[in-house]
Amino acid sequence: MQDTEIQNLIEQEAERQQDTLMLIPSENYASKAVRDAVGSVLANKYSEGYAGRRYYEGNEAIDEIELLAIDRAKKLFGVPHANVQPYSGSPANSEILFALAEPGSTIMGLALSSGGHLTHGHPRVTFSGKYYNSIQFGLTPDAKIDYADMRAKALEHKPKVIFFGTTAYPFILDWEQARKIADSVGAYLVADVSHIVGLIIAGVHPSPVPYAHVVMSTTHKTLRGPRGAIILVTDEGLKKDPDLAKKIDSAVMPGMQGGPHNNTIAGIAISLLLAGQSDFTEYGHKVVDNAQVLSKSLQDKGITIVGGGTENHLLVMDFSSDSEGGGTLVAAALNAAGIVTNRNTVPSDTNPFYPSGVRIGTPAVTTRGMGEHEMRKIAEWIAEVVEIVKSEKLPVAKEERQNYIKDFRARMQANGRIHIIRNLVRDLCAQFPVPGGN
Repeated sequence: MQDTEIQNLIEQEAERQQDTLMLIPSENYASKAVRDAVGSVLANKYSEGYAGRRYYEGNEAIDEIELLAIDRAKKLFGVPHANVQPYSGSPANSEILFALAEPGSTIMGLALSSGGHLTHGHPRVTFSGKYYNSIQFGLTPDAKIDYADMRAKALEHKPKVIFFGTTAYPFILDWEQARKIADSVGAYLVADVSHIVGLIIAGVHPSPVPYAHVVMSTTHKTLRGPRGAIILVTDEGLKKDPDLAKKIDSAVMPGMQGGPHNNTIAGIAISLLLAGQSDFTEYGHKVVDNAQVLSKSLQDKGITIVGGGTENHLLVMDFSSDSEGGGTLVAAALNAAGIVTNRNTVPSDTNPFYPSGVRIGTPAVTTRGMGEHEMRKIAEWIAEVVEIVKSEKLPVAKEERQNYIKDFRARMQANGRIHIIRNLVRDLCAQFPVPGGN
């Protein structure tokens, strides 16, 4: 039996991906080999435990796949231990906390509005912020990480774990300085490189491996693999605690997970192999080059960029001077034009539900083969859409906002100029097919 409803929706999504510009920096295109592995018979097998220590029989091939993924991760990053079983980045960070700290322990991370991630201790609403005493550091006035603030809060609160990583921060991270701060209070330094892992492999961003005790990364984004995660224990981590690898493995399984997703692990192994090739290094450099051209082109069009530029794969447009929630409207209008982004907080925001920023990045469009010429075109279209939105204002009353946004989306879909841009976007996308086909 074929489920035609689901198949039609899959085809609809494939068409959307082909005909739109994927500018969300956490999204990318997995290779056909990765997709084939994720959709393979490996999804049928239960393999609770670790290679050679399974609770189920029939895992001979599964063991080899997992060991291959582990070996490739260790060689690619130069670490003594890797766990490839985490289901995704948020579970992986929770598992790291489960291994390194007790509930109620003090942890520290970059604030969400400053470009940090929810799992780095965002207060009250997250696992990390609810079950641990979370301290958040921020940015300097020029939108750079405030290492003085980070150091002062570490000395005052003495966290057991410091998460150092970002989800909407456009600049190079100083791993050495972060390690010095961690050492000053005896904390574990956990590097979350989910966004920049591909740039690290390509050599366009410094690696945290010589400094961090634990490194976590998702395996999609700039790595172009399936939706999973890896946890790496470094030599520095084992120096600090010889049992650290065992603690991490136990936290993953049985601590917080059951059977691993073998199809995903196979996809991770393939993506790690591909990331070790010379063309991946070229890809990483192009991602950054494209992001910098896009950033400058947008600024030339009068659009404010948080921090004034980018050193990695992403940038955040700042519309806080226009009205509260301006990012929400711009992102919706861009989507109507076939330019897919996400609304995002900027440092001045206090309301994450209606933020003033829009986060964009170049990993996916670079995978499709686009370059500097296309980045300038994209900047022109973004600027046109922003101009269309300028006269729009979100209602002050919260209860009126949802209806306003619903009506706004419909109006943007019907807007003649938006329609023209949408067609231009579709024509550009036709020249750069999604890798691996639909």
